[in-house]
Amino acid sequence: MENKGNPALVKSYFSPLFAGAIAGLSVDVALYPLDTLKTRLQSQHGFYKSGGFSGVYRGLLTVASTSMPTTSLFFVSYETTKSVFLPMVQPQYAPLVHMFAASIGEVLACIIRVPTEIAKQRKQTYTGSEKRSSVRILVHAFQTEGLRKGVYRGFLSTVVRDLPFSFIELPLWEMFKTVFRERNNGEITSFQSALCGSVAGGLAAAVTTPLDLAKTRIMLAEDYAITRKVRVKPVLSDIYVQAGLRGLFAGVLPRMTAFMLGGFVFFGFYDHSKSLFEKYFDR
Repeated sequence: MENKGNPALVKSYFSPLFAGAIAGLSVDVALYPLDTLKTRLQSQHGFYKSGGFSGVYRGLLTVASTSMPTTSLFFVSYETTKSVFLPMVQPQYAPLVHMFAASIGEVLACIIRVPTEIAKQRKQTYTGSEKRSSVRILVHAFQTEGLRKGVYRGFLSTVVRDLPFSFIELPLWEMFKTVFRERNNGEITSFQSALCGSVAGGLAAAVTTPLDLAKTRIMLAEDYAITRKVRVKPVLSDIYVQAGLRGLFAGVLPRMTAFMLGGFVFFGFYDHSKSLFEKYFDR
């Protein structure tokens, strides 16, 4: 079927794809040092043994090269699922649709995100003198422990972390935007959307910090085959026994800061890029 020149199709797929790519790259590059510091704070080896404040951009190229396809895949899935299911439900059930759409997007995005996280976090916490490329890290993981336990280690824990995050962040973002629209004759600016994303991202980041901590410990564990306790519940239980509630929220401040700033940049760029793209194809 020939769909050339169909503006509805362009908006449905290419608009979130383009906007998601721009937003993902912008936030990942701008806030990468905070992510590095958060990862080192959560490392079982401790902050300074994992690199401290040095080399905070280590692993940036890995993230930059995959952030665009990851975020594009998420938003294409999210916007498409929303467009299919929102017309079928009453307005009061819209948050459930947003949660469902976010879950579809997160699971698909994790196909790219998890190997990226494996390589990135091991580079962020590596303190040796030998050069370790992201490809080499992933090849080594595959050769020693296979696809599921090596390259995709922590896939389930990443999904377990990201789904609750999206369940909180995306409905809050949509709800805050609705409040702005109701007070502004149905209109919302990119700046207002960015503010909504900042608050939503900060709240979601704080609540899901223990899950992010578990994911980090699982991905950084040196020997999966021997250490069978690298699952979310045992990892969190061990951390609680050793460091209490404070230990479960290790890295919460840089994580909140990163997601508040990231939410502002991410959703601001997303809405602005999406509006520009749709305006261009409306001509």
